[in-house]
Amino acid sequence: MRTIIVDDEPAAIKNLAWELQKFSDDIKVIDTFTSANDALSGINYLKPDCVFLDIEMPEMNGFSLLRQLQFRDFAVIITTAYSQYAIQAIKESALDYLLKPIDSDEIGTVVQKLKNLRTPEHLQDQFLQTLAALSRAGSPKMIQIPVNGKVLFIRVEDIVYCESDGNYSKVFLESNKELYTSKKLKDLGLILPKDYFFRIHNSYIVHTIKVVEYLRTEGYVVLCNNKKIPVSRNKKEEFLIKMSY
Repeated sequence: MRTIIVDDEPAAIKNLAWELQKFSDDIKVIDTFTSANDALSGINYLKPDCVFLDIEMPEMNGFSLLRQLQFRDFAVIITTAYSQYAIQAIKESALDYLLKPIDSDEIGTVVQKLKNLRTPEHLQDQFLQTLAALSRAGSPKMIQIPVNGKVLFIRVEDIVYCESDGNYSKVFLESNKELYTSKKLKDLGLILPKDYFFRIHNSYIVHTIKVVEYLRTEGYVVLCNNKKIPVSRNKKEEFLIKMSY
């Protein structure tokens, strides 16, 4: 299947192309574009079978690009860091809606959808599958954290873990920045999306996507910033089940 990736972030294009190649030799990335204007002419000329499309781009957003295309006979998979476009994606007949950071398993699911694209079974349940994608997109992408008399708006994907400090908490970001907030850890747990965060210990909540290792004998996880976080004995089984999905 001839595929084009459109995203203004070169790193996102590289990662997605690698994942697609890993899952199937049938998916051929024939071109990539970091410019929406270049993608407009490229898609019209190359006539791909599938386009992975970012939404927020400097020159024009992804939906504007779709409306200006002369050639539209291809499957559209939306790839974005924002959940608010899900309804519009359905109106544009998107095959799926992937929220960044994109989970590897979700890419595998999309690849299978693309393989089955022209089968009657897929045509019958495509609408239900797209509604499921909409449901996944409902998790918040920003949370509000009070810090030093201000309210900071933090992207969920930037959070690595949170640590309890009595009646306060520390929030550790991927940038190595540390935020000290008046919110208790249990209060942070209420506003963090449960699909991605897990209270692994009485003193810690971790972003499960940032977990890179689990050291069974030591009872620790290792996060993407090399921080080791203990796993409570009573949380171990639940944690392993969550990480298996």
